[in-house]
Amino acid sequence: MPKSRAAHLSRRGVLAAGGVLGLGAVLAACGDGDTKKDSGNGSADNAKKGPWTFKDDRGTTVSTKAVPKNIVAFTGTAAALHDFGVPVKGVFGPTKLPDGKPDVQAGSLDISKVEILGNVWGEFNVEKYAALRPEVLITNMWIKDQLWFVPDESKDKILKLAPSVALWAADTTIPKVIQRHAELAESLGADPKAKNVADAKARFEKAAARLRSAAKANPGLKVLIGSGSADLFYVSAAKPGADTRYFQELGLTFVEPKVNAQGFFEELSWENVGKYKADIIMLDNRTGTLQANDLKGKPTWNQLPAVKAGQVIPRVTEPIFSYDKCAPILEDLAAAVEKAKKVS
Repeated sequence: MPKSRAAHLSRRGVLAAGGVLGLGAVLAACGDGDTKKDSGNGSADNAKKGPWTFKDDRGTTVSTKAVPKNIVAFTGTAAALHDFGVPVKGVFGPTKLPDGKPDVQAGSLDISKVEILGNVWGEFNVEKYAALRPEVLITNMWIKDQLWFVPDESKDKILKLAPSVALWAADTTIPKVIQRHAELAESLGADPKAKNVADAKARFEKAAARLRSAAKANPGLKVLIGSGSADLFYVSAAKPGADTRYFQELGLTFVEPKVNAQGFFEELSWENVGKYKADIIMLDNRTGTLQANDLKGKPTWNQLPAVKAGQVIPRVTEPIFSYDKCAPILEDLAAAVEKAKKVS
């Protein structure tokens, strides 16, 4: 599970929390979506007619009278749909940094052209959502039936406004998740044979082969998946993450922590951060987590063999599940493994 949110989960014990604004008269305004064409990246066939049906990863079959055009999605999911050629009207989740630049999870989205309904954990503006006249809401799942970044306290009101689609992001692998996003995008009018998609897929497959070869050539390396906060260091298990499970399938060996009851990670105090030895540390790269430069003030961090060897690399903890965005992740990891030395 993503660590910047996992810190909240460990304290709250739930996947979503936060305040909610009353719907008031805005609820009555919800109706059929605007049919104005949005060009996106040019691949989606916005003239495609309905009815539309899609079976999501909850096993829920979602149906509408026409192919949805007013789409609202979790930011990372919206970014993946964009790469496949499907535009969205609104997003929720980390989208804009304090300086106005796009968050890493926004990918290639033009964040000036989408309505941002919530930018932080627990934030979702229900009135703005209703005003978009949404036809479908799309997000990920890390735990069954828990819709990522849809706050528990307002989810009933949110889910009354439009049907929802949820795609697995845990306990699976990157290729499988990408394929599901591709299937969803195609159902929404995207061209599965578009050149940009085909080229990105070929790059992804080449990068996967490179990582497999690098892992085979360096069988003794051990990788630790970590995320830093002021008080705790989180060490993740590999299997729950679609990215790290796939890296494991490609041959990498990961530290296996004693995970908590939620099954995703182990919390370590900074005094105990050296509990596990590793040659490479993959460090959560998202906004809200401490990065390698931020951790220089932690003496125990500086004593870790991987840190001393300069073998700390970013982990894209919440990947954008498109071939275009996942190929560079594989390439960068392969390069790191190729040049890494055994230090633990």
